[in-house]
Amino acid sequence: MARMRETRIELVPRSPLLLPGSGADGVLRRRGGVLERLLHIAGEPVIVRAAYSASRTGVLLGAWGASRGLCEAALGRMRFALGIDDDLREFHHRFRRDPLIGRAIRAAPGLRPARRPEPFEALAWAICEQLIEFTRAAAIERRIVARLGRRAPGTTLSDLPAAATIAATAPAMLESFDLAGRRAIALRRVAHEVACGRIDLAAEDHEFGWRRLRAIPEIGSWTVESLALHGQGRLDKVPAGDLGLRKLVGGLLSGDPQARAEESEVRGFFARYAPWGGIAAAFAMRSALTRPVLAGTRL
Repeated sequence: MARMRETRIELVPRSPLLLPGSGADGVLRRRGGVLERLLHIAGEPVIVRAAYSASRTGVLLGAWGASRGLCEAALGRMRFALGIDDDLREFHHRFRRDPLIGRAIRAAPGLRPARRPEPFEALAWAICEQLIEFTRAAAIERRIVARLGRRAPGTTLSDLPAAATIAATAPAMLESFDLAGRRAIALRRVAHEVACGRIDLAAEDHEFGWRRLRAIPEIGSWTVESLALHGQGRLDKVPAGDLGLRKLVGGLLSGDPQARAEESEVRGFFARYAPWGGIAAAFAMRSALTRPVLAGTRL
């Protein structure tokens, strides 16, 4: 990356913030205490790094790219991905004593649902993760990045392929990465709709884009809700088809640890946390992993 321009900022999050670790797809890397990610802005590569400030009350962000404008745009996407500007103080205040998620909130108030800097990333990976275990899905995602992803001179970092690249990829190649045939076709169709502008994932009217997505075979409510939560910052949306959430809610509602709640029951369960159902679900899963919630807990 010749003649790179450097832009740095220091921000104080509006709410406690826990920086994530390296991503399972290998795109976001954590080296020591520094997060590093390659992004593309208008097709141009920009490297972005993030770390806690010395006092750990703030976050240091730096970007290296061909122009200040590109660097500032990349920093904006990283701020979104990390949730730096999310104000969760009211959520913490209201639910820090909640019998289900209160303990997790007090233990890790900086927790955020994983978020992608580009909504198409969240959508593409949601399709890859449909109905299979996460480790297998992550392996598929790494293969896609290795074969189709974008690179930049002078760095070992990789970025996801652009929507146009996936749209131009034969379904047979996507299947060779272990992606099921119907999902390979769906991923290619979605990528085409996004690349040609018929679906604008960054538009303010999320509902319009969701309706167009649902008209595509293999794109159901879980995929759209995952896009909303992880790619569009909609903390009110719960990916209700998630098996972990279905198990958790099923056990709580029935007292049977083998029970599986319906998606409608999961949405109804987290409605009590509106308008923060998505982040409440993340805390609920953390709570279940660290301290199993007994059936019959008063909620």
